[in-house]
Amino acid sequence: MNPRAMVKLSNFLNSRNKLFQHKLLGESVGSCFKLTSSAAGISTSRQSYGADGKISGRIFADYAIFKGKAALSAAPVLPTFSKLESGHTKVERRGTIMLTFRPAIGERKYDSEKKQLFALSVTEIGSFISLGPQDSCEFFHDPSMKSRDAGQVRKSLSIKPITDGYFISLSVTNNILNRTDRFTVPVTTAEFAVMRTAFSYALPHIMGWAHSTNQLSDNVSRDSSKAHPQLAAAALEWDR
Repeated sequence: MNPRAMVKLSNFLNSRNKLFQHKLLGESVGSCFKLTSSAAGISTSRQSYGADGKISGRIFADYAIFKGKAALSAAPVLPTFSKLESGHTKVERRGTIMLTFRPAIGERKYDSEKKQLFALSVTEIGSFISLGPQDSCEFFHDPSMKSRDAGQVRKSLSIKPITDGYFISLSVTNNILNRTDRFTVPVTTAEFAVMRTAFSYALPHIMGWAHSTNQLSDNVSRDSSKAHPQLAAAALEWDR
């Protein structure tokens, strides 16, 4: 083969290789997009990155379980801090794990307008993560407890064992509106294991111990109360 023909053949092969690489890359990106968009149980938002490579903005990573009659999601609410005269920082309010229940209004459709919240305290989280396969527990919340308005609005969260997991149920009685909302979400053993592990990991952060041991700067301490703006404090459980 003469030199000119060899050059033409080489250029042709290089072009084919580049075309194949572009096609392969496109298929890989497409596959990743499909996998990410169809992943169940994870709620994410777009993030931007600063010059230092760190994520800027807030991260939303609720763990959600979607079932036929209702959906249940869980998200950590970090504690709020206050500055002492000495210059040190203390925990003003402990964080929680905020559970959100939404009723189903169709196939894979849930009504966020009728959602109900239940904020698990650190002690309630301890009860949750220590449940055995046959154990059950129930928590009661009343924002007006020990006052003359006690019982006007009551919330009851129960966790009861079933064959493969637990029933997590929420009952909200509002005597002011003469209304009762009930939600029941069957949670499999695997889903409950995810919740248990995630709650265990979040617990020291919710208590403020993770911040204490990491010796956070004043700026980080002040900003940590804004980690989840929709759920900035446990009081939002009653904003309905």
